[in-house]
Amino acid sequence: MDFMNPRLPLGSWVSSFLDWFTSTFQWLLDFINLVLGGLYDFLYMAFSSPIYLVMILILAVIAHFSAGWKVAVFTLIGFYFVRALDQWDNTMSTLALVIVAVIVALLIAIPLGILSAKVSWVSTVVKPVLDFMQSMPALAYLVPAILMFGIGQTPGAIATIIFALPPGVRLTELAIRQVNSEVVEAGQAFGASPGHILGKIQIPLAMPTIMAGVNQVIMLALSMVVLAGMVGAGGLGGAVVGGISSLNVPLAVEAGLAVVVVAIFLDRVTAALGQRTPIERARKAEAASS
Repeated sequence: MDFMNPRLPLGSWVSSFLDWFTSTFQWLLDFINLVLGGLYDFLYMAFSSPIYLVMILILAVIAHFSAGWKVAVFTLIGFYFVRALDQWDNTMSTLALVIVAVIVALLIAIPLGILSAKVSWVSTVVKPVLDFMQSMPALAYLVPAILMFGIGQTPGAIATIIFALPPGVRLTELAIRQVNSEVVEAGQAFGASPGHILGKIQIPLAMPTIMAGVNQVIMLALSMVVLAGMVGAGGLGGAVVGGISSLNVPLAVEAGLAVVVVAIFLDRVTAALGQRTPIERARKAEAASS
């Protein structure tokens, strides 16, 4: 290598590794494609099969019981507005893809966050990986996803999972570490097992912060799903990308407004769920009585 004009072919090495990985573990990629694609198809069918008024009522009921009547009214008006923009099918597709990505991301993030809080060397290894994942431009995740899974919903889901996962891990680890050590010691003094301390003391006390992480994962997933429209994931992201590529301003604007409605709905509902944990209700009752 010329030390005066260095050129490190790191991109070629990564490309070669991906080619090797794809050819060696094609069975694993097919299995992931089958699971994620099947889950997406199931959710999309469940969301898009009822007539839109029924689905709007279901979403409004969810909003009412989780976040109150004001959010329920917004949900009624907002999703009716989405239907009026002729973006209903795209919105249900986006909602299904977001839920698939969030479920998988949380299944990885929460156990990994708990493990990082319990084992110091795991935290030491995980932190720089999370820094890398959050620093990498979001679009860069799409290229290897296309190489491994082709065009469709699965590469969009994979890129979304990678992009949305870090805050879930970080906030879960932080939440477990912030639990009062005297409470944990009291549990140990009464002979509680490590599993009981984790499940009955630490996770309930940490739940508000964990739910804040869940909220962040959902919002990042929604932002990435829109970018995933570039790899054929469809939905509102596909409409936005189609509007940009063809300079179709009405389509891009309408799809963009539908994304805003979905984002506000998911944000308010998940944020409210974080305030409805038993610990938060006890804190509010204590504050009200004092």
